[in-house]
This record gives sequence, structure tokens and C-alpha cells, in this order.
Amino acid sequence: MPLGAFRLTRRVLAILICLCSGAGLIACGSSRVKGPPSGLTRRVLASQGVSSTLTFGGLVIVNAYTDTVARIPPIGAGVSPGLMAISPTRNIVAAFDETTNTVFAVDTARETDLGHILLPGITSSMVVPTADPIGYAAVPAASVNGYSFLGGIEMLSLTAGGIMTTIAVPNAQTVVSNSDGSQLLVFSNDSDSVTALFPSSAVPPVDLSCLDSPPNAVCTIVQDSRLSRPVYAVVSGNNAYILNCGFECGGSQQASVAVLDLNSLAITGSVPVNGATYAFLSGTTLYVAGNGTPTGPPCSSLTNSINATTAAVYCGTLDIVDLTTLTDPYYANLAMEIAIPDGYHVRMDMSSNGQLFVGSRDCTNIGNVNNPSGEVRGCLAILNTLSGKVVIPPDNGNVDGLQSFVSRYIEYVAEGGNLRVYDTTKDILYINTYNNYLPTGTVPIVGYVGDVKAIDFF
Repeated sequence: MPLGAFRLTRRVLAILICLCSGAGLIACGSSRVKGPPSGLTRRVLASQGVSSTLTFGGLVIVNAYTDTVARIPPIGAGVSPGLMAISPTRNIVAAFDETTNTVFAVDTARETDLGHILLPGITSSMVVPTADPIGYAAVPAASVNGYSFLGGIEMLSLTAGGIMTTIAVPNAQTVVSNSDGSQLLVFSNDSDSVTALFPSSAVPPVDLSCLDSPPNAVCTIVQDSRLSRPVYAVVSGNNAYILNCGFECGGSQQASVAVLDLNSLAITGSVPVNGATYAFLSGTTLYVAGNGTPTGPPCSSLTNSINATTAAVYCGTLDIVDLTTLTDPYYANLAMEIAIPDGYHVRMDMSSNGQLFVGSRDCTNIGNVNNPSGEVRGCLAILNTLSGKVVIPPDNGNVDGLQSFVSRYIEYVAEGGNLRVYDTTKDILYINTYNNYLPTGTVPIVGYVGDVKAIDFF
């Protein structure tokens, strides 16, 4: 072969190798660089419950850039999924279908099913503490054949689709995890104590450590005179801020926030508040919502420059606790309290521009949002944390989910079975008339929206 031809052949070969290599990177590497099936990079999951015998529920993917439903089928999650829990890295979502008592796990990157787990009863509290496919669900009525107990924490394998270990905790209602999943706090119905669990030490398939002379390697029962019907906690570092529901939940004391040292499992301080069933931590400020009594204070006793008059007889309240001093300036004077709708407060979230959304269930609904006349009121309140102004939006129904975004002044609110989109610069429904994406401020999802979670960071 002539030398010139040989050089030409080598040059052509080199070009072909480069082209083939590039094609290989595109083809073989597509699983790494290709986006999810929906093709979206700003995604939100909304749990869609349905009652039709011809349609199954699922997890609807919403384009959080345009506030529209993605053009792919929902991810299967049983008949009527509602409550969802998401891992800190947002790689896994667990959704609970109350109709079948089943937890469905989803791989958010692939937008596919990971597996499903049948629970021994209903749960209203789940956590997925880390990126690992392990979750925990509190099941008040959990029982195992051959064992005498009712209530437990179910340790779930979200990929294998089974219960790894049942840790017996009587009447376990709510579970909260520390940052790495090594420690769980469990709150039981009608109890004045908190159960601390170390799940890695639990012995499968059933662990009775909490019934067998705790404290031990698995279970410690935290008891203190400053605990009165504790129902929830906000964990920050080595501290857990325990919400004592008090009189509202049948306790013998005023509601309060107690500080639990997670290392020593000792209560180190407390501060009284009007009501405490749910809270949100922003820096060193803890926002605490509740009723304080089974009904809440009369709304007429909470009239001030912040609170608007309402036809509702009873209201909930929002307290603001300074954790550096353990003080609450509102509790000392009921007339200064921030009034919010009543009900059982279970949701709270803050937008990127400081709008605090507070939601409850089973509140007093005023008026009819579908046929408005006069005051319309539901279970949602919005506090402008900068100005102190409170807005009660004209809507009805339970608040089942809240989701804020860093890059948008928008809040997604699952209220009354609808997925509302709020403009947090105005605290009103976001109406996108320019592109007609959102003419009514509501994402059009068929069925009852029972929760909402962003599965991308943006």
C-alpha cells in the first residue's frame, strides 16, 4: 500500500472511531444523561385519589415550570393514594393508599415503581430518613399473630417490598426521624411520654424492646412532668422541639414546646404556647400552631389589628417562639395572638419570600367557594413573616399538602381535594392568563389531591 494511501486510511479510521465513540457515548451513556420519561426537570408529584371503579389513582407528575400536568400517565400507587413521604435527596417517594393499607415506593429519577408493602393497618405518619430505600410508618393498630400488643413502627424495605421489622410501640401514631435515620421519636395516642427508638439495633421480625423493661439498646421511654400529650417534634441538630398538645388533646396542662436533648434524652427546658400540634422552624424561630383547647379560643377574643373578623365561632392560633431565649411574646397576652382557622393543624411551610402557609383539617368552613357570597373561609392561613399580616384565602376544605420552591414565588397547596397555586407576592391564587396555563389558579387534576411533593431541587 502506498504511504499516502496508508496515511489517508489511518485518518479516515481515526475519524470513524471518533464518530463511533461519540455515538456510543450518546447511546450507551443515555441512561446517565437522558432525563426522566416525562422529559421534565422541575417536577412535582400530586397524589390522586379517585372513587370511580373504572379508574385507578396514582401519582400525577406536574410540570412546576408551567403548572401543567405532564403528558404521561400517572405513576401507579394503588386505588386512592394520599399521604406521601420523601427522602431528603428526593430520590424516593413513599405514598400510602388508605383503601388497601399499602405503601407504594417510587424511584423519582426513573419515575417508576420500586415496590409496595402491605401494612397491618392505617398510617398517618411515614418517614424516609435518608437516600437509602428504607422507610418507617407508625401504625396505631399494628399487631402480629402470636404476640400481644397493639401499635408499632414498621421498618419498610422499599425495594424488596416488605416489612423488615415491627417494633412494638403501643398506639404509635406519629414518627419523626433525626437527620441520618439512626434515631426515631414516636408519639402515641393519649400518652404523656415520648418513645425514642434506635432502629438499627432492633431484632427482626418483631422487636418487643419497648415492652421489655426499657431503657435498652433499642428503646427508651422519655418521661418528664413537662410532657403533656406530646404529638410531634421538629428536629434540629442535637435538639428535638417537642410539641405538647396539652388541653386540646385531653392532657392536664397548657400546651407547650419542650426541648429534648437527643444525646441524653432529657428535657432541658420548655415554653408555654396557646396551642401546639404542628410547627415550622426557620433559623432560631419556631412557628407553632394549634387550638389550645378542644375547640380553640373564641374568635371574638382574638380581634386586633392583625386578625380580621370572621363568622367562625372558634379559631386556632399561631405562636412565635424565640428558641435562643425560649420565649413567646404572644402567649402572655391572648389579645396579641395571631388568629388562624381552627381544626387540627398538621401542615406548615414557608415560601422563599417569607410567606408562612399554615393548614389544618376538619376546620370550620365558611361560605361556598363554588358559589361565593360574603365570607368564604377554609383551613388555610398565610402569615407574612415580615409585615405580620395574616391572609385567610377564600377557599374551603382540608389542607393536605404544601410545597414551596426556591426559584419561584409560588406555593402549591392541596386544599379541599384541589391543587391550588398561590402567588406568594400577593397571597392570592396565581392566574397565568398570558399563556393560559393556569386560568383559574388550579392545576386540573381529576380526583382528590391528597398531598404534594417536589421531586426536583429548584
